[in-house]
Amino acid sequence: MNTDPTQGNFSDVLSRMEWSDVAGRIASVSDADVVRVIAKARANRRQLDADDFIVLVSEAAGSHLEEMAQLSQRFTLERFGRTISMYIPMYVSNACTNKCVYCGFNHDNPMQRTILTLDQVKAECEAIKKLGPFENLLIVSGEFPSLCGTDYFSKVLATCRPYFHNLTIEVQPMKQPQYEALVGAGLHGVVCFMETYHEPSYRECHPRGMKSIFEWRLNGYDRMGRAGLHKIGMGVLLGLQPDWRTDAAMLAIHLRYLQRKYWRTRYSINFPRMCPSESGFQPRVVVSDRQLAQLTFAFRLFDHDVDISYSTRESDDFRRHMMPLGVTSMSAGSRTEPGGYASVPDALEQFAITDNRTPDAVAADIRAGGYEPVWKDWDSVFD
Repeated sequence: MNTDPTQGNFSDVLSRMEWSDVAGRIASVSDADVVRVIAKARANRRQLDADDFIVLVSEAAGSHLEEMAQLSQRFTLERFGRTISMYIPMYVSNACTNKCVYCGFNHDNPMQRTILTLDQVKAECEAIKKLGPFENLLIVSGEFPSLCGTDYFSKVLATCRPYFHNLTIEVQPMKQPQYEALVGAGLHGVVCFMETYHEPSYRECHPRGMKSIFEWRLNGYDRMGRAGLHKIGMGVLLGLQPDWRTDAAMLAIHLRYLQRKYWRTRYSINFPRMCPSESGFQPRVVVSDRQLAQLTFAFRLFDHDVDISYSTRESDDFRRHMMPLGVTSMSAGSRTEPGGYASVPDALEQFAITDNRTPDAVAADIRAGGYEPVWKDWDSVFD
């Protein structure tokens, strides 16, 4: 077995798997299988394997949510305590060369395109700091490498650094040397959604642009790992293709692969439910609150250490109920258009948010639930 972390990519692993085989295994799970895996989790408290995750994400496991919720709560408390890490996204550009059929930033959408200047970035930082004591900033951009590339993001990081201790980006996948350069500029982590591991659906939903290259995006996580990023965020878009259970299983398999190969890196996962966009896209499956709860519990039983994040796409009521049951980080006060904090922007947002509460209101709600909002979990002294 090749254990050299500089060799091979996850595409090599995925090429040896059949989507239909995994889907068939999920469909064939019995109630006895679910009982067995839950007993395994309860008895030894060790992280489960991918075969166990397949059981927990199955339809059969839906009748065992109470037991899964109890274990999810226990493992989360043991690892994270009564804390919720707070973060906020800052959109610096909606310019994009891709034509993703579901995205408000689709290149063909008739909308005002904006790339923030460094002065505007500074104004956004100052406006965010007035909203709350955020120290975890997620810098988001459409994918337009010729205008928003390594040089631009290096300058954005330098501009944001005096205001925030933890800087993460959600931008186009990059080459390993580019990630290494941004780490040197103060980058803490990268969030990148695979969108879907079902290649035919992926290609259908991403017909044009660099994002249309399935393998380039899939292997981006290996490039991040080799670049030595402190944290990598992963996820799938629930609703992009109908079989969300198999997509989640592929995400779990990918997570475990990365953990074993790049074990110095921390990982987070997010699985937002898709909403209609400016492009007119309608979700191809509606994942219910109960199903999203099951998916959250399955991931917590599968991995006790992974950060599970809920964004403001989810409602305040649902986030409130899920807070003690497995979720470890939340955004608050989010705006999803460039310049959305410092001014009334001309640009349209990428997607509509559901939880419109202020950061103070979210923090107060977290405290009312017996938990503590954590605004800062990383310090520049560690750089």
